[in-house]
Amino acid sequence: MNVVYAVAAYPFGKLADEYSHVKLLALGLIVLIAADVVLAIGTHWTVTLLGVALWGLHMGMTQGLLATMVADTAPVDLRGTAFGVFNLASGMALLIASALAGWLWDRLGAAFTFYGGALFCIATIVLVWSIRQRVR
Repeated sequence: MNVVYAVAAYPFGKLADEYSHVKLLALGLIVLIAADVVLAIGTHWTVTLLGVALWGLHMGMTQGLLATMVADTAPVDLRGTAFGVFNLASGMALLIASALAGWLWDRLGAAFTFYGGALFCIATIVLVWSIRQRVR
């Protein structure tokens, strides 16, 4: 995952300089949906490796992009605060998501956990798209 993440980060960072951040974020979430589905259905180690590589690709596509979106949105005099709030919210969301994933894995199994992650990605894409339509 980390190798794919490292290889993908630079090219997708360059793409973020030229293309819509919202569209690139949606594309990154689609890759994460693919990773979740592959990990949910995979039973052979090669399929699992593909899912992990897709997850790394998602990370390379979105992590720098999210930081760019924060920097572009925040007023210059509040960028440090904006990054602090973003990282606080990200950490809290990660804590909640990890607890939920652990609960789903324990109660319903590994596959359901990954399908749940894919559903959250779909919901995020729909939410971002609907907000973007309202802003226009």
